[in-house]
Amino acid sequence: MFGNAEIGIDLGTANVLVYTKEKGIVLNEPSVVAINTQTKQVLAVGTEAKSMIGKTPGNIVAVRPLQDGVIADFDITSQLLKATIKKAGKSLGFSLRKPDVVVCTPSGATSVERRAIQDAVRTCGAKNVHLIEEPVAAAIGAGLPVEEPIANVIVDIGGGTTEVAIISYGGVVTCHTIRVGGDLFDESIIQHIRKKYNLLIGEFSAETIKMEIGYALVDHEEKNMDIRGRDLVTGLPKTVNLSSYEIQTALRESLLNILEAIRATLEESPAELSGDIVERGIILTGGGALLNGIQEWLGKEIIVPVHLAPHPLESVAIGTGQALKFIHKLAPAKK
Repeated sequence: MFGNAEIGIDLGTANVLVYTKEKGIVLNEPSVVAINTQTKQVLAVGTEAKSMIGKTPGNIVAVRPLQDGVIADFDITSQLLKATIKKAGKSLGFSLRKPDVVVCTPSGATSVERRAIQDAVRTCGAKNVHLIEEPVAAAIGAGLPVEEPIANVIVDIGGGTTEVAIISYGGVVTCHTIRVGGDLFDESIIQHIRKKYNLLIGEFSAETIKMEIGYALVDHEEKNMDIRGRDLVTGLPKTVNLSSYEIQTALRESLLNILEAIRATLEESPAELSGDIVERGIILTGGGALLNGIQEWLGKEIIVPVHLAPHPLESVAIGTGQALKFIHKLAPAKK
């Protein structure tokens, strides 16, 4: 075990998670790196770097090297992975020398993007790198019988993308990926508040609003929340009171895009698998699955049962780790 550990990595747009079969999830940190732009030196990674967003002097920037689930900046992603694997080794109490790694890729990723992910993990000293498609990993992590010839429908609402896939026999039968996720929810909230109140708020505030008073398109008891930001007219700090109804309106377009992707995927389902879908329904995973009322709303719209995975945020990471047991049985991720 010490010489050749096995780890699963969920390399997400918003968070990086590391799973080991001995200890489960050993690391869950934001995919953010703080860099000194003059010396190109990495100053902080993960939670520490995220807390710097929007608060740093000019020569320090906090960046997300992954955009829409794929690598936007190769060098910084390599640094992020090195730091992540080192931290994971610390929490396990030994250094991870030449681990076998399973890492997930979005099912819509090109061969160049897949190669970039493999290379980035290899530069961190991994012995073998296996790629697994994200929806398959999410389905395994949610406890679905992916190797069996029955339809498993997974809707993974991540930070950068939402993936809707029908999985059977260990592979993806049909899949739709759209660039809508938690980040776009946050951006929609920022733009709404800017337009309506002339108030500028940061990503962290938008995420807090989404978690506290964000709702899918369902009837609910109105909730209110005070938020502080910078008045764009006077330049001074200002507080406004937000209603959950207006945040619901701000999220409307993104939610309808997700619904459209689910409908399109279900329409492409082979007739033989449609019966399974009606009976078994769909499983929601990813951080976006925690949005208030989303399960109820989707259930009403698509008229099949909608279930929430046991650990929506961790499903992909758990799936990558568990996939090591039967990686050879799964349909390989396209090279």
